Amino acid sequence: QHKDAYQVILDGVKGGAKEKRLAAQFIPKFFKHFPDLADSAINAQLDLCEDEDVSIRRQAIKELPQFATGDNLPRVADILTQLLQSDDSAEFNLVNNALLSIFKMDAKGTLGGLFSQILQGEDIVRERAIKFLSTKLKTLPEEVMTKEVEEFILTESKKVLEDVTGEEFVLFMKILSGLKSLQTVSGRQQLVELVAEQADLEQTFNPSDTDCVDRLLQCTRQAVPLFSKNVHSTKFVTYFCEHVLPNLSSLTTLVEGLDIQLEVLKLLAEMSSFCGDMEKLESNLKKLFDKLLEYMPLPPEEAENGENAGNEEPKLQFSYVECLLYSFHQLGRKLPDFLTAKLNAEKLKDFKIRLQYFARGLQVYIRQLRLALQGKTGEALKTEENKIKVVALKITNNINVLIKDLFHIPPSYKSTVTLSWKPVQKADASQKRASEDTTSSSPPKKASAGPKRDARQIYNPPSGKYSSNLGSFSYEQRGGFRGGRGRGWGGRGNRSRGRIY
Repeated sequence: QHKDAYQVILDGVKGGAKEKRLAAQFIPKFFKHFPDLADSAINAQLDLCEDEDVSIRRQAIKELPQFATGDNLPRVADILTQLLQSDDSAEFNLVNNALLSIFKMDAKGTLGGLFSQILQGEDIVRERAIKFLSTKLKTLPEEVMTKEVEEFILTESKKVLEDVTGEEFVLFMKILSGLKSLQTVSGRQQLVELVAEQADLEQTFNPSDTDCVDRLLQCTRQAVPLFSKNVHSTKFVTYFCEHVLPNLSSLTTLVEGLDIQLEVLKLLAEMSSFCGDMEKLESNLKKLFDKLLEYMPLPPEEAENGENAGNEEPKLQFSYVECLLYSFHQLGRKLPDFLTAKLNAEKLKDFKIRLQYFARGLQVYIRQLRLALQGKTGEALKTEENKIKVVALKITNNINVLIKDLFHIPPSYKSTVTLSWKPVQKADASQKRASEDTTSSSPPKKASAGPKRDARQIYNPPSGKYSSNLGSFSYEQRGGFRGGRGRGWGGRGNRSRGRIY
């Protein structure tokens, strides 16, 4: 009954603007009464979604959720996902709202449509579908995001992670780490294993391959917030000690202004406190110790008249030493007799001389920094110069505490310090590192090619006997990764193009 009348409405999509507007409203309104014409009705509505008249398109998109019944829902989700490529902000907003409304009808079916496009759709659709998941999933209520739905997201995400760019990987880690079922210890362990797989810790490390270096750094940055006393960093720390530290000076990066060596040492320091039992502990501690020695100079030789024998004063690189000393102190706890039983007496004596020389330079700077900051409060401490001095004081104080520990007989590993770039208060790690969400309803802007980083700021201490470089102090946000890579972290394989409705 009335089938012919409904067919007339469907044919209205071929008419003028007025007919199309009426069709956009009436096709969905009577859709459920004509199951035999379901395919024709959906196709007719899709034609309206692609109409040249923006008002007709918007009307047609707004009504799409009415077609999301039974077996049609995944198809409607697939269509809406493709429509995310719209550059009209009102249209883009309607697509977002329509997707959210069908999410509440059937989350798994909607996710099926989204993931289908992420895996097979055009790059712009894939990019926006991933962005949609990363910003909208956390806004959905618990009754929508059931355990079964979260398991489906994890399963589908693993398929996508087989072939992603660095930027996509970061977004998927954000999506997965926000799932309630992965907030547990075993959940975080699963995420760490996913990151380790992406980092490809079985491969030979090539320090001159920027992709290889960037992949490792990006993956490690994603892993660091997941580590805890129950979720160990052993696999990553082992890899850094065995493969990265010996190649530290050869590391290359295309990220402008990034002190790649310091970045690696910071990550190692952050992970070292959550390292579990390590197979080759003595061998890796030795590699760490040798690298530390490179940054702990011997005092310059003095001529007979007591003057410097013409050698320049060695530069004390405090930022590097803080990271290496902290990592050595953390791992040294696991083998407390390393310095006394595993090193020969000559080596230990040499190390003590280096520590003593470094400590003397340190005391000079700590005094100078305290003097420079004395009496300064509030606004005065917020100037760039004073911010750098405050960080410099944290670094030098940390090194001072650790050196005092190692001067004990036997060396002690009991002191605890907070790394200079970490907040002293125990903040929520996931919040601290979370990148900003795009809350705007307009279409996402194209991300810039590289991470935005503040200009590196270097504290230049006063010249004098212990003239030194305190290293680079950056106040950057972690994250960012160049796109456009070869398989794995860049250009993905060819995908089908065009409308797949």
